[in-house]
Amino acid sequence: MFSVVDIETTGNGYKGQKITEISIFLFDGKKVVDEFTTLVNPEQNIPPFITNLTGIDNVMVRNAPKFYEIAKKVAEFTQDTIFVAHNVNFDYNIIQDEFKSLGFDFKRKKLCTVRLSRKIIPGLKSYSLGAICSAENIPIHGRHRAKGDAEATTELFRRLIERDDHFIINSFLNSKSRQATLPPLLDKIVVDNLPETFGVYYFKNAAKEVIYVGKANNIKQRVISHFYDKKKKEQNMCLEIADISFTITGSELLALLLESSEIKRIYPKYNRAQRKAGEAVGLFSYEDQKGILHLAYNRLKLAPNPITKYYTISECRSHLEYLCKEFELCPKYCHLQTNVSSCFHYQIKECKGICCDEEAVETYNARVQEAIKSVGIGAKNLVIKEQGRTENEIGFALILDGIYKGFGFVERQQAVLLENPEDYQFFVLPQKDNRDIQRILGGYVRKLEKINQ
Repeated sequence: MFSVVDIETTGNGYKGQKITEISIFLFDGKKVVDEFTTLVNPEQNIPPFITNLTGIDNVMVRNAPKFYEIAKKVAEFTQDTIFVAHNVNFDYNIIQDEFKSLGFDFKRKKLCTVRLSRKIIPGLKSYSLGAICSAENIPIHGRHRAKGDAEATTELFRRLIERDDHFIINSFLNSKSRQATLPPLLDKIVVDNLPETFGVYYFKNAAKEVIYVGKANNIKQRVISHFYDKKKKEQNMCLEIADISFTITGSELLALLLESSEIKRIYPKYNRAQRKAGEAVGLFSYEDQKGILHLAYNRLKLAPNPITKYYTISECRSHLEYLCKEFELCPKYCHLQTNVSSCFHYQIKECKGICCDEEAVETYNARVQEAIKSVGIGAKNLVIKEQGRTENEIGFALILDGIYKGFGFVERQQAVLLENPEDYQFFVLPQKDNRDIQRILGGYVRKLEKINQ
């Protein structure tokens, strides 16, 4: 037995969205044997754009039952059935969340009529419910209303069953098959063809726009993990994924570097952590008349030869505070406390007294130099060699004068002939340097130094 379900909500993609209408058709594969449809009071406001789409407004649901009042009916109606819907994960996850808020674990086997249609009725330009029903001459009596859409989905499902000569539906129901968990717009063959190695992957929507960039030590496993993630962001993203491309890097470091630069180049919709505008603040050092080394910051245009760069002043100050604590520096000479004769940290024994002439300048400056050395990768020429994409090549990241130039690959036989870091410029894929890149490389270099000690 199948339960064909459609719901309307207070807003697709919004956190905490609630059901405003639900319709369930019990279907035995040939005919409808029962039906349950009702408006639902979402206990929150229905946005005007949703009312314009569905016709459901706040007045209509004011006296409708709340979900907890129909929960038992929904559970009983769908018990021992296969949950069927168009973009099944959307309807299923929202209903599951409603039950979860009531302390009930709602679990049903699932089938997606989008994914089934792509297999059984290939070649359509669009697999939205409206487009498929138009192509199949299936009438929808009440588009974007739960009953109308559920009824049309039931008829579509009946036709899919009739045409399923290759037992595709059975393969979707096989517990070992990933079909039901894959995004509805994504062909399984795309996932099957993903490599199991280091690299960067790109999620694309139906318009071929990149909506997410990620790095992985095993591209296939990492991609599949997105499909099982229950976070709202992941669920919404998966509904849009129509294609996946990838770039093999051969190592985790090169994957991290490529991921960071690609996010800043493309600005994908679902990447947030590194989707920042250009850097605006620079950290620099200078020596005063007493010979004391200061750490200071200013707008990038006014910061001569910055030690490192930041996106905001608050990010810079936060890092300075960390350096102060880690290397026991004086906040006065890090320009975190101004217009003071001695810093507050001296009173609480967190400053050794350089601001009170109680510490030797040379001793203090040595710690400042250690702090500077810990930031980024320093002013050096360096080639970080990694495993390449094949056994016969090496991958590398190139740093010249402390500036990241990019990464690349070179045959092992050719690498033997490259004597200086500058020689690697001929094989490099140019990339932009920035704070995130410096953080990645700085952490990696310090890790290598500890290993080699």
